[in-house]
Amino acid sequence: METTVTPPDGATPARARIQIPQRTLRTDRWWLGPLLTTLGLATFVVYATLRVLQQDHYWVQEHHYLTPFYSPCLAAQCAPDAALFGRLPVEFPPLIPYALVSLPFLLLFRLTCYYYRKAYYRSIWQAPTACAVREPHRSYTGETRPLMLPQNAHRYFFYVALAITVINTWDMLVPFFHGTDGGFGIGLGNVIMVVNVLMLWGYTLSCHSCRHIMGGRLRSFGRHPVRYRLWTGVSRLNDRHMYFGWASIATLIATDAYVALMASGVISDLRFFN
Repeated sequence: METTVTPPDGATPARARIQIPQRTLRTDRWWLGPLLTTLGLATFVVYATLRVLQQDHYWVQEHHYLTPFYSPCLAAQCAPDAALFGRLPVEFPPLIPYALVSLPFLLLFRLTCYYYRKAYYRSIWQAPTACAVREPHRSYTGETRPLMLPQNAHRYFFYVALAITVINTWDMLVPFFHGTDGGFGIGLGNVIMVVNVLMLWGYTLSCHSCRHIMGGRLRSFGRHPVRYRLWTGVSRLNDRHMYFGWASIATLIATDAYVALMASGVISDLRFFN
């Protein structure tokens, strides 16, 4: 809504925004979405932080289950069979994650993700909280501040996340060949890890950067039919990027919790075969 401001004699009337004292005139539950988003993100951050710093109950030797939060396990304290790339010759100090190399890049990959940026900009930073709701900030600076500049490096974090997803896939395949008697076997842990890896691949491949890599710089799709098909497939996944983002968070927690409960002796793996 606009109103006309009376100018001095001879000047052109100026238009200014009407000042509404209320934060919003909306009567629906516009705050519910941002609230749930904040609770969801906070739950994942708190849970993941506590588990990473716990430095225990991350590996089930009997079936070779390794939680994604500790992969790849690089510290000298890691169980020998849990260290896919071997162990560094030094023990990590307390509170240093065993997966020191992968975790920062995975965090940055999600932190700079286009969807998650929208999620925490709206729910936590409140810029804006919702449509037709006044922001608490007096000015808009975009992503020009020093702490916001790494957002543009999302495409580079994608390459590292892609490599880590391949490692997670290997971690998922290994337990199939460590059944109860040492041969091929399938348990509930295998099923949970398969679902988790599928969600991780869905989230990674549906990334906007992946879509851009497939066909973002092509001037003619007709001259690149293979990349066009890849771009089309990734574009379909991209429509579900938000759902893969939340599903992968849920399956990461479920996988880690299942491995932790088994490693601590609280539960045993439900075996379907061998």
